[in-house]
Amino acid sequence: MSFRLAPARLLAALLLLLPCLVRADLARALADVKTGRAIVGHKIDAPLLLGKLYAGARPQTLWNAQALASLEQAIAEVATDGLQPEDYFASTLARRDLDPAARDVLASEALIRLAYSLRFGKINPRLFDPNWNYSRRLDDTDPIQWLRASIQSGDIAGALHQLRPTGAYYKGLRTALAQYREHAARGGWAALPQGEVLKPGMDDARLPALRKRLRAEGLPAPAAGGTVYDEATVAAVKLFQQHHGLSTDGVVGAGTLAQLNVPVAARINTLRLNLERVRWVFHDLGPQFVVVNIAAFQAAFLDHGKRRWVGRVIVGKPFRQTPLFKAEIAYLEFNPTWTVPPTILRQDLLPKIRTDRSTLKQKKLEVLDGQGKVVDPSNVDWQRFHYTLRQQAGPDNALGRVKFMFPNAHSVYLHDTPSRELFAQSERAFSSGCIRIERPLELAEALLNDPGKWNKQTIDSVVGSNRTQRVNLPRKVPVMLMYLTAFPDPQGQIQFRRDVYARDAERLKALDGPFVISAPDDFRGR
Repeated sequence: MSFRLAPARLLAALLLLLPCLVRADLARALADVKTGRAIVGHKIDAPLLLGKLYAGARPQTLWNAQALASLEQAIAEVATDGLQPEDYFASTLARRDLDPAARDVLASEALIRLAYSLRFGKINPRLFDPNWNYSRRLDDTDPIQWLRASIQSGDIAGALHQLRPTGAYYKGLRTALAQYREHAARGGWAALPQGEVLKPGMDDARLPALRKRLRAEGLPAPAAGGTVYDEATVAAVKLFQQHHGLSTDGVVGAGTLAQLNVPVAARINTLRLNLERVRWVFHDLGPQFVVVNIAAFQAAFLDHGKRRWVGRVIVGKPFRQTPLFKAEIAYLEFNPTWTVPPTILRQDLLPKIRTDRSTLKQKKLEVLDGQGKVVDPSNVDWQRFHYTLRQQAGPDNALGRVKFMFPNAHSVYLHDTPSRELFAQSERAFSSGCIRIERPLELAEALLNDPGKWNKQTIDSVVGSNRTQRVNLPRKVPVMLMYLTAFPDPQGQIQFRRDVYARDAERLKALDGPFVISAPDDFRGR
């Protein structure tokens, strides 16, 4: 006698058995994760978190249809952040034939990767800079609780949006990325031919191509015209130059032509990379901070979202680069003396002094022994020099009239300069690492924020005394030294800058490379 179930009963039995089969498959998948094996060909970067997320004697699947749909939306959306959806298993999770247990584990790994990327950036900047000290901390966030709450809410896209940096920089870069992708979809632009320097009023066969190139990037060049470099086209070129940190003279020389001939694909990659750089640093900002953009040769003091001071800066030469780090401005020093740093002493000043002792008098340099006492230069063995050189305070001092001190391991700070003519240059990588700023007394007044005691008149009086005076800030103000080759200006217009330290290519390669999670500083296995 044979025993056969009716089709309806068979289907019901299979449905009862299915959760058991999925749990068994899930247990096997989690065992693979624990031993480092791939899931459907994908390397798992967060095995510890996944183990804790699915912890229990009988692990359960976590994802329902609503949460998975929201996850797929979030993965697609990270393209607007300059990230690659395939880093988050976009194609695999879109497969309808994917094993349910593998889908569940990959969905959880994708969510971990997405959260990590938007909160800390895909790349760990310390891989390129061992001195990097910007925060990479979870602080009070329990990652397991956050993951479970996000999945249970079903609104993955909304939960992830909260991790994006806030503020104008990130929003402006995302907007620009969308715009430049539209430029690319319309065909981008062709390179302009080389030729003689193009000056206003000249007749040149390249003018129609120049106008077309400008319009392709949304600049207001005339739609028609002959071969004469007319005023309307000059105005559009000046606007282009302003957007690229060039001298706004309307002359199309080698520098302007080089920027005009950067293809749209390269601009898109620059925007993607700088979105990543903003993810590294623009989280948990206080109400006040000074930001120095080394690539833009510019600094600003922001107070509750408003720019209280903006100025041009001079930064380190390419072979003496200004380092990137975060610190706090603790005090100012008016009429500072300047103790010559060892590198400048060894490489610049000592060779000159050995040849011509009058350099000491010309630069008002004193020789100090190990106890800080002034030594007669005629008693110094300049071939076996083991002293310190200090420049006296005054208008010709290398630090100018004020320096802004934020203690750090690099001996880098902001300061005035007697060489103010250098601020007229469009690119200003002239220093030995410290940052020279224009209109420093205005920044001092803004930071001291005490109009009754520290206004323009009192500051001018202190400066005029030529006496060194230290003044503590009422509260320490964070200062962030960063490197952005694309950023929005206060009007929201995107700005591009030349990669003066030649950093972009290597970091872009990492951004497009394999995904690797570097644990936050305070993870400690939790």
